[in-house]
Amino acid sequence: MDSSTSLADFAERHPRLFVLTGAGCSTDSGIPDYRDVNGDWKRPSPVTYQAFTGDELTRRRYWARSLVGWPTMATARAGAAHRALARLEAAGRVGLLLTQNVDGLHDAAGSRRTIDLHGRIDTVRCLGCDTRTPRADLQQQLRARNPAWAALEANAAPDGDADLDGRDFATFDVPACPLCGGMLKPDVVFFGESVPRERVAAAHAALAEADAMLVAGSSLMVYSGFRFVQAAVAAGKPVAAVNLGRTRADELLTLKVAQPVGEALSALAAQLDA
Repeated sequence: MDSSTSLADFAERHPRLFVLTGAGCSTDSGIPDYRDVNGDWKRPSPVTYQAFTGDELTRRRYWARSLVGWPTMATARAGAAHRALARLEAAGRVGLLLTQNVDGLHDAAGSRRTIDLHGRIDTVRCLGCDTRTPRADLQQQLRARNPAWAALEANAAPDGDADLDGRDFATFDVPACPLCGGMLKPDVVFFGESVPRERVAAAHAALAEADAMLVAGSSLMVYSGFRFVQAAVAAGKPVAAVNLGRTRADELLTLKVAQPVGEALSALAAQLDA
Protein backbone atom coordinates (compact mmCIF):
# COMPACT_ATOMS: atom_id res chain seq x y z
CA MET A 1 0.00 0.00 0.00
CA ASP A 2 1.54 3.34 -1.04
CA SER A 3 1.35 6.40 1.17
CA SER A 4 -1.49 8.05 -0.78
CA THR A 5 -3.58 4.90 -0.50
CA SER A 6 -2.76 4.73 3.20
CA LEU A 7 -3.97 8.31 3.66
CA ALA A 8 -7.20 7.57 1.81
CA ASP A 9 -7.71 4.47 3.96
CA PHE A 10 -7.11 6.59 7.08
CA ALA A 11 -9.73 9.10 5.94
CA GLU A 12 -12.24 6.37 5.03
CA ARG A 13 -11.90 4.82 8.48
CA HIS A 14 -12.20 8.23 10.17
CA PRO A 15 -14.83 10.16 8.20
CA ARG A 16 -14.88 13.32 10.33
CA LEU A 17 -11.45 14.90 10.49
CA PHE A 18 -10.04 17.69 12.60
CA VAL A 19 -7.45 19.30 10.32
CA LEU A 20 -4.48 21.41 11.43
CA THR A 21 -2.52 23.18 8.70
CA GLY A 22 0.80 25.00 8.57
CA ALA A 23 3.12 26.90 6.28
CA GLY A 24 3.67 23.94 3.95
CA CYS A 25 0.16 24.46 2.60
CA SER A 26 1.09 27.92 1.29
CA THR A 27 4.57 27.50 -0.16
CA ASP A 28 3.07 26.63 -3.57
CA SER A 29 1.33 30.02 -3.38
CA GLY A 30 4.70 31.78 -3.23
CA ILE A 31 4.75 32.38 0.52
CA PRO A 32 8.05 31.20 2.05
CA ASP A 33 8.01 28.98 5.13
CA TYR A 34 10.05 29.35 8.30
CA ARG A 35 11.67 25.96 8.82
CA ASP A 36 13.78 23.39 7.01
CA VAL A 37 13.22 19.62 6.79
CA ASN A 38 14.77 19.18 10.24
CA GLY A 39 12.35 21.64 11.78
CA ASP A 40 15.06 24.26 12.34
CA TRP A 41 14.77 27.96 11.53
CA LYS A 42 15.82 28.90 7.99
CA ARG A 43 16.32 32.51 9.11
CA PRO A 44 16.35 34.49 12.35
CA SER A 45 13.22 33.83 14.40
CA PRO A 46 10.30 36.27 13.97
CA VAL A 47 9.92 39.44 16.02
CA THR A 48 8.43 38.98 19.48
CA TYR A 49 5.46 40.85 20.88
CA GLN A 50 7.62 42.30 23.60
CA ALA A 51 10.19 43.67 21.13
CA PHE A 52 7.53 45.06 18.79
CA THR A 53 5.63 46.90 21.52
CA GLY A 54 8.65 47.89 23.61
CA ASP A 55 11.11 49.24 21.05
CA GLU A 56 10.35 51.95 18.50
CA LEU A 57 13.20 51.01 16.17
CA THR A 58 11.97 47.41 16.08
CA ARG A 59 8.52 48.64 15.04
CA ARG A 60 10.01 50.84 12.33
CA ARG A 61 12.03 47.88 11.07
CA TYR A 62 8.98 45.61 11.10
CA TRP A 63 6.77 47.99 9.12
CA ALA A 64 9.53 48.88 6.64
CA ARG A 65 10.01 45.21 5.82
CA SER A 66 6.25 44.72 5.73
CA LEU A 67 5.84 47.61 3.29
CA VAL A 68 8.16 45.86 0.84
CA GLY A 69 6.95 42.32 1.56
CA TRP A 70 3.18 42.90 1.69
CA PRO A 71 2.57 42.60 -2.09
CA THR A 72 3.64 38.93 -1.95
CA MET A 73 0.86 38.25 0.56
CA ALA A 74 -1.67 40.51 -1.13
CA THR A 75 -1.31 38.80 -4.51
CA ALA A 76 -1.00 35.19 -3.26
CA ARG A 77 -3.66 32.80 -4.51
CA ALA A 78 -4.92 29.55 -3.02
CA GLY A 79 -2.93 26.50 -4.07
CA ALA A 80 -3.59 22.80 -4.49
CA ALA A 81 -3.55 22.06 -0.75
CA HIS A 82 -6.10 24.79 0.02
CA ARG A 83 -8.39 23.69 -2.78
CA ALA A 84 -8.19 20.02 -1.81
CA LEU A 85 -9.11 20.78 1.80
CA ALA A 86 -12.06 22.88 0.63
CA ARG A 87 -13.21 19.88 -1.46
CA LEU A 88 -12.90 17.60 1.55
CA GLU A 89 -14.95 20.00 3.66
CA ALA A 90 -17.64 20.26 0.98
CA ALA A 91 -17.82 16.45 0.95
CA GLY A 92 -18.43 16.43 4.71
CA ARG A 93 -15.01 15.03 5.56
CA VAL A 94 -13.70 17.98 7.63
CA GLY A 95 -15.34 18.95 10.89
CA LEU A 96 -13.00 21.90 11.45
CA LEU A 97 -9.90 23.28 9.79
CA LEU A 98 -7.58 24.96 12.28
CA THR A 99 -4.82 26.85 10.50
CA GLN A 100 -1.61 28.23 11.94
CA ASN A 101 -1.22 30.33 8.79
CA VAL A 102 -2.21 33.99 8.72
CA ASP A 103 -2.61 34.37 4.94
CA GLY A 104 -6.37 33.72 4.62
CA LEU A 105 -5.89 31.32 1.70
CA HIS A 106 -8.08 28.56 3.14
CA ASP A 107 -10.92 31.05 3.20
CA ALA A 108 -10.09 32.14 -0.35
CA ALA A 109 -10.23 28.50 -1.50
CA GLY A 110 -13.72 28.05 -0.08
CA SER A 111 -13.19 26.44 3.33
CA ARG A 112 -15.80 27.76 5.74
CA ARG A 113 -15.46 25.77 8.96
CA THR A 114 -12.14 27.34 9.86
CA ILE A 115 -10.36 28.98 12.77
CA ASP A 116 -7.36 31.24 12.14
CA LEU A 117 -5.42 30.20 15.25
CA HIS A 118 -2.81 32.95 14.89
CA GLY A 119 -5.07 35.61 13.36
CA ARG A 120 -4.99 37.24 9.93
CA ILE A 121 -2.21 39.35 8.41
CA ASP A 122 -4.70 41.20 6.16
CA THR A 123 -6.06 43.06 9.21
CA VAL A 124 -4.42 45.68 11.44
CA ARG A 125 -5.43 46.20 15.07
CA CYS A 126 -4.94 49.28 17.22
CA LEU A 127 -3.54 48.29 20.61
CA GLY A 128 -5.13 51.41 22.11
CA CYS A 129 -8.80 51.31 21.04
CA ASP A 130 -8.91 47.79 19.50
CA THR A 131 -10.18 49.11 16.16
CA ARG A 132 -9.48 46.80 13.22
CA THR A 133 -8.81 48.07 9.71
CA PRO A 134 -7.72 46.46 6.42
CA ARG A 135 -3.98 45.97 5.95
CA ALA A 136 -4.40 47.23 2.37
CA ASP A 137 -5.43 50.65 3.71
CA LEU A 138 -2.31 50.87 5.87
CA GLN A 139 -0.19 49.91 2.86
CA GLN A 140 -1.36 53.06 1.06
CA GLN A 141 -0.37 55.18 4.06
CA LEU A 142 3.02 53.51 4.39
CA ARG A 143 3.76 54.05 0.70
CA ALA A 144 2.72 57.71 0.85
CA ARG A 145 4.83 58.40 3.93
CA ASN A 146 7.87 56.41 2.74
CA PRO A 147 8.14 56.68 -1.07
CA ALA A 148 11.85 55.80 -1.18
CA TRP A 149 11.24 52.62 0.82
CA ALA A 150 8.26 51.73 -1.35
CA ALA A 151 10.54 51.69 -4.39
CA LEU A 152 12.84 49.05 -2.91
CA GLU A 153 12.90 45.44 -4.06
CA ALA A 154 13.85 42.55 -1.77
CA ASN A 155 13.49 38.82 -1.40
CA ALA A 156 10.17 37.74 0.08
CA ALA A 157 10.21 36.31 3.60
CA PRO A 158 7.44 34.49 5.52
CA ASP A 159 4.14 36.18 6.33
CA GLY A 160 4.52 39.36 4.30
CA ASP A 161 8.04 40.13 5.46
CA ALA A 162 11.01 41.04 3.23
CA ASP A 163 14.77 40.79 3.63
CA LEU A 164 16.00 44.35 4.19
CA ASP A 165 18.86 43.72 6.59
CA GLY A 166 21.69 46.24 6.83
CA ARG A 167 19.53 49.35 6.37
CA ASP A 168 18.92 52.25 8.73
CA PHE A 169 15.27 52.11 9.78
CA ALA A 170 15.40 55.13 12.10
CA THR A 171 13.68 57.48 9.65
CA PHE A 172 10.92 55.11 8.54
CA ASP A 173 7.59 56.84 9.20
CA VAL A 174 4.99 54.61 10.88
CA PRO A 175 1.46 56.03 11.21
CA ALA A 176 -0.50 55.81 14.44
CA CYS A 177 -4.17 54.92 14.80
CA PRO A 178 -6.21 57.76 13.24
CA LEU A 179 -8.90 57.39 15.90
CA CYS A 180 -6.92 57.37 19.14
CA GLY A 181 -3.23 57.76 18.23
CA GLY A 182 -2.51 54.25 19.49
CA MET A 183 0.06 51.73 18.28
CA LEU A 184 -0.85 49.72 15.18
CA LYS A 185 -0.01 46.01 15.02
CA PRO A 186 -0.89 43.25 12.56
CA ASP A 187 -3.88 41.32 13.89
CA VAL A 188 -1.76 38.20 14.33
CA VAL A 189 -0.32 36.40 17.34
CA PHE A 190 3.38 37.22 17.64
CA PHE A 191 5.88 35.02 19.45
CA GLY A 192 5.59 35.83 23.15
CA GLU A 193 1.87 36.57 22.80
CA SER A 194 -0.98 34.25 23.80
CA VAL A 195 -3.54 32.82 21.40
CA PRO A 196 -7.02 34.13 22.38
CA ARG A 197 -8.69 31.65 24.72
CA GLU A 198 -11.93 31.50 22.74
CA ARG A 199 -10.09 30.22 19.65
CA VAL A 200 -8.36 27.50 21.65
CA ALA A 201 -11.61 26.48 23.34
CA ALA A 202 -13.50 26.30 20.03
CA ALA A 203 -10.76 24.19 18.50
CA HIS A 204 -10.71 21.76 21.43
CA ALA A 205 -14.51 21.43 21.20
CA ALA A 206 -14.24 20.52 17.51
CA LEU A 207 -11.43 18.07 18.21
CA ALA A 208 -13.61 16.33 20.80
CA GLU A 209 -16.22 15.66 18.11
CA ALA A 210 -13.76 14.45 15.46
CA ASP A 211 -12.89 10.86 14.65
CA ALA A 212 -9.22 11.62 13.97
CA MET A 213 -6.77 14.43 13.31
CA LEU A 214 -4.94 15.29 10.11
CA VAL A 215 -1.90 17.57 10.15
CA ALA A 216 -1.05 19.16 6.79
CA GLY A 217 2.17 21.03 6.09
CA SER A 218 3.31 21.71 9.64
CA SER A 219 6.43 20.73 11.56
CA LEU A 220 4.45 21.33 14.77
CA MET A 221 7.47 22.99 16.34
CA VAL A 222 5.27 25.78 17.73
CA TYR A 223 3.46 24.59 20.85
CA SER A 224 0.21 26.38 19.99
CA GLY A 225 -0.32 23.79 17.25
CA PHE A 226 1.48 20.82 18.78
CA ARG A 227 -0.79 20.83 21.84
CA PHE A 228 -3.73 19.73 19.68
CA VAL A 229 -1.82 16.62 18.63
CA GLN A 230 -1.12 15.94 22.28
CA ALA A 231 -4.82 16.39 23.07
CA ALA A 232 -5.88 14.08 20.24
CA VAL A 233 -3.51 11.33 21.37
CA ALA A 234 -4.60 11.74 25.00
CA ALA A 235 -8.20 11.27 23.86
CA GLY A 236 -7.32 8.11 21.92
CA LYS A 237 -7.79 9.71 18.50
CA PRO A 238 -5.34 8.70 15.75
CA VAL A 239 -3.25 11.40 14.07
CA ALA A 240 -1.98 11.40 10.48
CA ALA A 241 0.44 13.97 9.08
CA VAL A 242 1.41 15.06 5.58
CA ASN A 243 4.72 16.89 5.78
CA LEU A 244 8.11 16.96 4.13
CA GLY A 245 10.65 16.56 6.91
CA ARG A 246 10.62 16.01 10.64
CA THR A 247 7.75 17.02 12.89
CA ARG A 248 7.70 17.47 16.63
CA ALA A 249 5.01 14.78 16.83
CA ASP A 250 6.65 12.02 14.76
CA GLU A 251 6.54 9.56 17.65
CA LEU A 252 2.83 10.25 18.22
CA LEU A 253 1.65 9.74 14.64
CA THR A 254 -0.42 6.82 13.39
CA LEU A 255 0.51 7.65 9.80
CA LYS A 256 3.02 9.99 8.20
CA VAL A 257 3.03 10.83 4.49
CA ALA A 258 6.32 12.41 3.38
CA GLN A 259 5.04 14.07 0.20
CA PRO A 260 4.39 17.65 -0.92
CA VAL A 261 1.20 18.59 0.84
CA GLY A 262 -0.63 19.86 -2.26
CA GLU A 263 0.12 16.68 -4.15
CA ALA A 264 -0.90 14.38 -1.31
CA LEU A 265 -4.12 16.19 -0.44
CA SER A 266 -5.18 16.51 -4.07
CA ALA A 267 -4.72 12.75 -4.46
CA LEU A 268 -6.69 12.19 -1.25
CA ALA A 269 -9.61 14.33 -2.42
CA ALA A 270 -9.66 12.59 -5.81
CA GLN A 271 -9.58 9.11 -4.25
CA LEU A 272 -12.39 9.92 -1.83
CA ASP A 273 -14.48 11.46 -4.63
CA ALA A 274 -14.03 8.25 -6.62
